[in-house]
Amino acid sequence: MSVSTPLTLFLTQVLGAPPAPIEAWWASAQCLQLQRGQPLLRAGERWQHLWWVERGALRLYYLDRDGGESNKNFFLDRSILWPVTPTLRQAPVMFHVEPMEDSTVWALPIPPDGAPPADWPAWSQLEHRTLCALLDGKMQREQEFLQLSARQRYEQLMRQHPQWAERIPLRHLASYLGMTDVTLSRVRSELGLIKG
Repeated sequence: MSVSTPLTLFLTQVLGAPPAPIEAWWASAQCLQLQRGQPLLRAGERWQHLWWVERGALRLYYLDRDGGESNKNFFLDRSILWPVTPTLRQAPVMFHVEPMEDSTVWALPIPPDGAPPADWPAWSQLEHRTLCALLDGKMQREQEFLQLSARQRYEQLMRQHPQWAERIPLRHLASYLGMTDVTLSRVRSELGLIKG
């Protein structure tokens, strides 16, 4: 008998009806109620779950050798993230993941071999799309850092993710964009986004 949860409904919408072994795997997911700042994953730990953000906002960030934070990505409502490569599944991670606001996150254990318990083409296609999106995003981010000004980077971010400005603290956005809080405030003032 199938178990219907917000996660299974989302995955079925994305991937189609699953075969029985996949359905049983999905049923093993747990719903986590996380408070803002509560660690979901710490550097040095192994990443062993697929996470789906039902409601909330997560950030993935690194700490530099001086303890400074550098935000690498954000995941808001209905975002999915998981250790899609063997290295991410097998080796301790060097980054942290935590919620920026109280969040409801579903945690689905990754099978030991890193693949769903059955050969399912729909999952392979999702993995392929995810890897392509990660590579495209990395290439675009590198190009933006090399060729765009701070103002242009912020404008590009707002075109691609307009909801981020409303949900993500400005200090985290500044870190993601490779600038200081002061620089981001100046850019927003120039764009008329700060009322004097």
